Amino acid sequence: MARVLPVVTVVAAIVVFWYAATVWLNAAWTRDQAARAGLSVTFAEVVADTMAQERPVLPAPHQVAAELWKSTVAEEVFSRRGIVQSGTLSNRSLIYHAWVTLSATLVGFAIGTVAGILLAVGIVHNRAMDLSVMPWAIASQTIPILAIAPMIIVVLNSLGVSGLIPKAIISAYLSFFPVVVGMVKGLRSPEPAQLDLLRTYNASAFQTLRKLRLPASLPFLFASLKVGIAASLVGAIVGELPTGAVAGIGARLLTGSYYGQTVQIWAALFAAAIVAAALVGTVGAIERRTLRAMGLLR
Repeated sequence: MARVLPVVTVVAAIVVFWYAATVWLNAAWTRDQAARAGLSVTFAEVVADTMAQERPVLPAPHQVAAELWKSTVAEEVFSRRGIVQSGTLSNRSLIYHAWVTLSATLVGFAIGTVAGILLAVGIVHNRAMDLSVMPWAIASQTIPILAIAPMIIVVLNSLGVSGLIPKAIISAYLSFFPVVVGMVKGLRSPEPAQLDLLRTYNASAFQTLRKLRLPASLPFLFASLKVGIAASLVGAIVGELPTGAVAGIGARLLTGSYYGQTVQIWAALFAAAIVAAALVGTVGAIERRTLRAMGLLR
């Protein structure tokens, strides 16, 4: 109870603030419509209308919750409702869209993780790579992903590569950097006395890596993976935006923006947040299981 109460208090405060902001931001449209009709409205009527507008500036929490329920539980996963209306598959179940984005996220995360670990090993064991690759890895993160994503998609499309792969590459671009930084820090975390002991035993560089550096780097690696997998999801969503994708959370965001469906946009954002929380939670569960098996966690 002592752990739950602070969380419930914070969530309740956010919901109250959200409802207050909903009334404040949506009241202008209500008063404007009443003025055009030559009517006067009370504060209670303004509040009631701001909570039920079809296209509000800021949807109320219950509207977002209702949209999430309608687009997940009440909608068939492979339903094609809405194709005639908008020309897209945007009204398919939000679970389907989340799965499309999740697929690119996991592929990109796998690519970024492998690339990040290999680069980190090279940086730690090769001074030339440390002086050359690491600065380039840092500089690559200064390029806005919204600028580079269309370039990646256009180049790959010209090579006949489309669909999941371009989105996965964008995801990998965002996820590899945290892994590189975390792994470099982790691989360099053993104390000099530990390294000297292995040199005394005439251990090779590979044996030192396998028996000392890699086990010592795991806590750093898992911390980086939590950041990387969230960044990978962002990359997958961003990769869907410039392509006019018909499936994925990014497609839901685009369609909601085109047709002024703010409730749909917020529902898609919450779906992305739920997916991100599930992914980070999964990595955390694997971390606890691994560290406990190694005796690093009770």
